[in-house]
Amino acid sequence: MALNSAMYSGVSGMSVNSEAMNVIGNNLANSSTVGFKGARTTFSDVLSSTVFGSGGTSQIGRGTGLGAIDNIFSQGTFESTASDTDVAVEGEGFFVLKEDGNDLSYYSRAGAFNFDEDGFLVSPGGFQVQGKGYDLDGNLLPGDPGFIQVDAEGLIPAKVTSEVTFNTNIDANAPVVPNPVFNPDDDETFNFASSVRTFDTLGGQHLVTIYGRKQDVAAGGAVNTWDWFWTANDDAGNLLTEIPLINPSGEMAFNPDGTLAAAPVGNGIGVIAAGDLPWGNGSANTGIELNFATTQFNTQSDVISANQNGYTAGNLTNVGIDGEGTVVATYSNGEQKKVATLVLAKFVNPMGLEQVGSNMFIESGESGAPRVGMPGPELGNIMTNSLEQSNVDMGQEFIKMITTQRAYQANSKIITTVDELLGDTINLKR
Repeated sequence: MALNSAMYSGVSGMSVNSEAMNVIGNNLANSSTVGFKGARTTFSDVLSSTVFGSGGTSQIGRGTGLGAIDNIFSQGTFESTASDTDVAVEGEGFFVLKEDGNDLSYYSRAGAFNFDEDGFLVSPGGFQVQGKGYDLDGNLLPGDPGFIQVDAEGLIPAKVTSEVTFNTNIDANAPVVPNPVFNPDDDETFNFASSVRTFDTLGGQHLVTIYGRKQDVAAGGAVNTWDWFWTANDDAGNLLTEIPLINPSGEMAFNPDGTLAAAPVGNGIGVIAAGDLPWGNGSANTGIELNFATTQFNTQSDVISANQNGYTAGNLTNVGIDGEGTVVATYSNGEQKKVATLVLAKFVNPMGLEQVGSNMFIESGESGAPRVGMPGPELGNIMTNSLEQSNVDMGQEFIKMITTQRAYQANSKIITTVDELLGDTINLKR
């Protein structure tokens, strides 16, 4: 009976080592699989026999059993790629994926994403990546994560200019102009000018220009005070004749330290009222709010910047994912539009996740429910133009292969040795 038990111990050793070899083979087969997490095999001994001897009661093991096969979720190395939709997670988070028409969530570390024919961001298996969307003003939408889709038409409509900000310095030592009657074609009727290209409701471009003229104190003007004027061009590049040019549009007063004393005042307090600008190309009449971030220092007049909030229509030129995990669409007019931000999921016990193939997992009772949120230090950071490589170490796997092979051979020797001993026992009768 004891010899037979030893044979079964050898059989158990061969069985579990063959399973270990399967795990090693799977690890090596996926050593180049993006986002793959290797596994390890743990054995447990079997104590099922009690013997009695002169020294008392003892226990004899009856071989070995398969304890567990655990996934190892250590961080893999990153490979740089040329694709703007390739991303990797640095940390413990997982990408969240769903199948169209199925509420079951899948989780993956493989970030080789692309857009399908309908504009959805998908995994290579066609599962749709989940994220939080943005509204037209770039504000994050409330609610649960959903599919990420870029407009399949790839066109962003024009946005009319409603606000212009001039950031300038005007020379405190500027001379008084010889001709006090303002004429935009005569640079001797103003001290400085600053222009910005604006857009109408159709996306047509128009030049809006402001002018500054230092008031003549000797003629009754105020100290550190400037008159300002403005002009705008129609679709043909001609000045809009509806704009009055004879009188100043307003005044700018400065403090002794060169800072603006107050917001420029005048007709409309810096606002060109809606409907005052008839562009003449079939677009709607519009208005523009003029803002002045102006100083008066003892240095030459200089236009630091002239910014406006409109743009012409544009075609989609590129879609990428930035370091915050935000999907950004770039258009030919230079505008960028936030589409959505990827969400990540984190588990208390990731080793309890259930593998379902295609580099994906689903939650189980052992993994616990996920915590889903935006990328960051807790859930993981996003690495752009990168893919996480398999965390399988081929050197270690080959060492495990050798030791597993030797263990299998040793257990097979138990069976052949017990067979010889049983033969010797049978031969005792001869």
